[in-house]
Amino acid sequence: MSPLYLAHSKEIAARVMDGEMMIMSARDSTLFSLNELGTIIWQAADGATPLGEIVERKICSEFDVEPEEALKDAEEFVRELAGHGILVVSESPLGESRSKKEEARSKKEEGRRPDGY
Repeated sequence: MSPLYLAHSKEIAARVMDGEMMIMSARDSTLFSLNELGTIIWQAADGATPLGEIVERKICSEFDVEPEEALKDAEEFVRELAGHGILVVSESPLGESRSKKEEARSKKEEGRRPDGY
């Protein structure tokens, strides 16, 4: 199975309130409240780190759970959030290439070359 990469949708508002991650979808104003494990996955969704690595480093290292079971549950969870439009899920990295393009564009707009010269 191909690795999954996660990134936050741009159509959401998210805040931690009383230790819980609260996410509102701008698409339909649905409010989601994530538990501790969901919050860990949400906070690690940077578009560049595969879900398997997030599960291994952040969940299996902190909780008594088998890696295969944790990954299966995490995949179901992220696909559900993606179905509601609050996470973007891809089989290739999302954030890294986008941020480099945005950085290059920003430097060009400032009158500098993207390579720093």
